[in-house]
Amino acid sequence: MIKILIIALGLCINFNTIRDAALVGGGGIPQPGEISLSHNGVLFLDELPEFKRSALEVMRQPMEERRVSISRAKVSIDFPASFMLIASMNPCPCGYFNHPEKECTCPAGMVQKYLNKISGPLLDRIDLHVEVTPVPFSELSSSRMSESSDHIRERVIKAREVQATRFDKKEGIYCNAQMSSKTLKEVCVINNIGQTLLKTAMDRLNLSARAYDRILKVSRTIADLAGSEDIRPEHLAEAIQYRSLDREGWGG
Repeated sequence: MIKILIIALGLCINFNTIRDAALVGGGGIPQPGEISLSHNGVLFLDELPEFKRSALEVMRQPMEERRVSISRAKVSIDFPASFMLIASMNPCPCGYFNHPEKECTCPAGMVQKYLNKISGPLLDRIDLHVEVTPVPFSELSSSRMSESSDHIRERVIKAREVQATRFDKKEGIYCNAQMSSKTLKEVCVINNIGQTLLKTAMDRLNLSARAYDRILKVSRTIADLAGSEDIRPEHLAEAIQYRSLDREGWGG
């Protein structure tokens, strides 16, 4: 079965019981929701299309502003909501849409209906879209050595240090994901080859302006992990391929 992983100590939420106010916050006496309880941590939503659409849509603004504003007649409260969202979903109800070996058994129109439960504006706000296909036996039994977790951890720590230095004079910004559009133009400068590559991707995939910003942020992070001062075309290309769910057929 294929899983779609939408990639950010965390909370795992049950889609059967969660209400809009419980997820985002609110109530007669305003209380923080799960996204505020996940502040500076990870919020994991399993089986994303099974959540009520209204519950997912109210997350859009907090994901953008990293805070939740709740207004009542006598009081207005802001709750912090700087969290990393990680969500997973099947590509269709049966789980075999786009499977390399097994055929999808869903009736006509069912796959599109299922995918349309996740709106385009919500997908726009998620940086990384990763399709996880089954690992063949040849790969499982391979003796080829891969990069160790220790080595990856070292690269991540170094990249974080680079970003901390980069934004040391910018209040409220500690990493690439928190960059404003103005800061983005200062930090994420790309050459002519990169601009052509990004323009082609924008036209072919019909990407939004928000997706454009997120591609630049992700490419800057990829460059940091590679120890590069400049954003190279290969960094942009990798960031673009993480927008796979922006393609036609997703985000109703």
